[in-house]
Amino acid sequence: MSFKSPLLGESPQMRAIARTIVEIADTDATVLIRGECGVGKDFVARTIHAVSARRDNPFVKVNCAAIPAGLLESELFGHERGAFTGAHCRRPGQFEQADKGTIFLDEIAELPLALQAKLLHVLQDLRFRRVGSCGFVDVDTRVIAATNQDLEQAMARAEFRADLYYRLNVVEIWVPPLRERPEEIPALASAFLARFNAYYGRQKQISPAAMTRLVEHPWSGNVRELENVIRRLVVLDGEQALETLSAGGHGHSLKAASRSAGAEGLREVARRGAREAERKALQEVLECVHWNRAEAARILKVSYKTLLNKVAECRLAPTGRR
Repeated sequence: MSFKSPLLGESPQMRAIARTIVEIADTDATVLIRGECGVGKDFVARTIHAVSARRDNPFVKVNCAAIPAGLLESELFGHERGAFTGAHCRRPGQFEQADKGTIFLDEIAELPLALQAKLLHVLQDLRFRRVGSCGFVDVDTRVIAATNQDLEQAMARAEFRADLYYRLNVVEIWVPPLRERPEEIPALASAFLARFNAYYGRQKQISPAAMTRLVEHPWSGNVRELENVIRRLVVLDGEQALETLSAGGHGHSLKAASRSAGAEGLREVARRGAREAERKALQEVLECVHWNRAEAARILKVSYKTLLNKVAECRLAPTGRR
């Protein structure tokens, strides 16, 4: 079995990851994906599922950091009617929804200790109880977990169970930061450009000079930062599309050829700038709190409903669900 994707890359590190994916494709071994924020852990998890025998069954992603701790057990394992206030009917959890498929537990280090113990038993027995139930539910699902945290330090602080770590870490995949594989940037940028041009009905291009600057940029935000930069290039007109990106950290602005913004009215320029500034602030806060919308609303001092409306208005979504 073999496969090729521009998002997986042609660097030696990513080719090694591709080989590992092929080797584990026909197994049910649990996988722990590690790496910095934005390196592509979500894509690696989806690729593992896509080449496995479970490919025609559900792939269910759970962001353990984005769900309030009090709701996380119900989210993962479901609940019975009347199990708690507001539980008006039986609801299957994410593990049941991933039966015969794959469940991807992103930000696994954020899982509370009590739920870590329950997850350990689920991995051992492939069965669990819904919240408020006395009976067991049997499932057949492959578990992939991911984190950008140092789990060894978390174990030393007694914040992550060692037995769960070893149960999850049957196969470990370390995804290197983008700055360690700059040879992949042209292919990644071209893939994102094609995707966003098709999505927004545009025909933007990246000049050779701009591509050189992209390759030289340090990319502290990794693949996610590159993706957002290319999205900005496609969506916005004028030099502002890339002007915030400096090459090699030396402050050289990237230039995108397009019509002058001077043709617009001053008020429209101001409104568009304000909208983009608002969108950027929303995105930065949401990424910082791992898309915990309640926490983002608190930080931004707006109501939860207002935050959801703004997220929808700005067409924001966690990476991988856009």
